[in-house]
Amino acid sequence: MPSQQRTVLLAAPRSFCAGVDRAIEIVEQALALRGGPIYVRKQIVHNTHVVADLEDRGAVFVDELDAVPDGATVVFSAHGVSPAVRSEADRRGLAVIDATCPLVAKVHTEARRFAGRGDTLLLIGHSGHEEVEGTLGEAPGQTVLVESVEDVAEVEVPNPKRVSYLTQTTLAVDETAGIIAALRDRFPALRGPSSEDICYATTNRQDALSAIAGECDLVLVVGSANSSNSQRLVELARRQGTPAHLIDDAGDIQPAWLSGVATIGLTAGASAPPGLVEDVIDHLAPATIVEHEVTREKVRFELPAPLR
Repeated sequence: MPSQQRTVLLAAPRSFCAGVDRAIEIVEQALALRGGPIYVRKQIVHNTHVVADLEDRGAVFVDELDAVPDGATVVFSAHGVSPAVRSEADRRGLAVIDATCPLVAKVHTEARRFAGRGDTLLLIGHSGHEEVEGTLGEAPGQTVLVESVEDVAEVEVPNPKRVSYLTQTTLAVDETAGIIAALRDRFPALRGPSSEDICYATTNRQDALSAIAGECDLVLVVGSANSSNSQRLVELARRQGTPAHLIDDAGDIQPAWLSGVATIGLTAGASAPPGLVEDVIDHLAPATIVEHEVTREKVRFELPAPLR
């Protein structure tokens, strides 16, 4: 179908959330105040464009602290770190600036609280994700990772009456609810956090896409492959029966995807810059753009003490 007849439905909210805005600003401010290089453990947020831009400004991204010179400044990413990483930074005399999202820090606090009262922690999340690794590190001897409903049947705990659950902040809301329900069936005494761990931004972006996906012939999600919340958006659209693709930018769009497509749903993960969405719209050159907003986000997080 010619682009002159095509409609783009824009999901809102989309793109950067408050935690991502804060993390990027932390690196930018650190570079402005202290000059380069500023070392960042792992990707500050999971987006290739953000990382490349900060690298151009003097940020140096490393996998582990052993790549950071003694006494240098290091930023911890938005996904958080384990206590062992913090201890190593202290021992090395590194100047730490913590960009952990406050909503991830909340999960860490909950992990310490549940572990402190003797519970086994059932952490719902994806193995290998940096956020999960950091949370597991809060109580490694008491935490069991649960990735799916199928995992629930395999969980063994010392005391079924002392069991709590936590979740990664960027999971699919509907799938996570199914896992929690299965855990409650297995462990009736299961306790959880006082408020949901899946963050407001993840939930809002999923709600916004759910509202339009059924009206679309195709959904495009702007985000990088290692972005959990972006991947969940693609899966959400596909569960609703709409073909969907994850794209880093407009250059990833395949012409074959657009054949016969009249209505395209467009959104972006919480770590994807808004400008990339504008580039996609320019590339698609639709006749009509309709924004569907389910809520307006007004959350703002304060910068850490070293940068105030």
